[in-house]
Amino acid sequence: MSLRPVQVNIKALDTAAVGRFWAEALGWSVFSPGETVYVAPPGPFTWPDPVFVCVDVVAVPDARTAAKNRVHLDLATTSPAHQAELVARLRALGATPADVGQGDVPWTVLADPEGNEFCVLEPREIYRDTGPIAAVVVDCADPRAMARFWGAATDWIPHEVTDEHAALRSAEGVGPYLELLRTPGVKTVPDRLHLDLLPYPGDDTAAEVARLRDLGATGLDVGQGDVPWTCLSDPEGHEFCVLAPS
Repeated sequence: MSLRPVQVNIKALDTAAVGRFWAEALGWSVFSPGETVYVAPPGPFTWPDPVFVCVDVVAVPDARTAAKNRVHLDLATTSPAHQAELVARLRALGATPADVGQGDVPWTVLADPEGNEFCVLEPREIYRDTGPIAAVVVDCADPRAMARFWGAATDWIPHEVTDEHAALRSAEGVGPYLELLRTPGVKTVPDRLHLDLLPYPGDDTAAEVARLRDLGATGLDVGQGDVPWTCLSDPEGHEFCVLAPS
């Protein structure tokens, strides 16, 4: 048994505006299949996407706090010119420069219209075939322990595991990486972004949730009420959801 990451959930006050921003940022399309705004590659609506981890924007009543998000997206570029063009285009769409203590680095840190940080990376060979999202990056205290959890929780394969950084990717070698980055500080507020996982067809969702609890996940009440998905947190407190197959 295993689970697959299928989307990044972004909480927003204005789902339509945030959905439009991320669609423009990624070169994807906006779909509104229900109460959320879904951002995915162009073409007919398909859920889940067979290759990419997509974006699902969900309405919440509260604005994000001033605390730095402990989960963010890294965007891939193919050349220095592409990086410069993408940064300029995102600024025109409403992104703003963000200082998270990065210092003098070759990537650019921005924030989306509701203040969620993300990075536009310089060209890197490792991300040449990921699509527009290079990585979902999670700040953590112990990348090795987190890699063990997420490697066991999902069917993604570790590509690098050190004391400072761990990276996992789908067994098929497609789509973005999940990167676990050793970062000072601790999680103090709910994540504005989190991963949603989905069982494979025929797998038992309740059994998958029980397996995650055995791996160190804990139940989470965020006021979700009676819903078909299950809210959990990983061993360092990052929220994630196990969705019910459609």
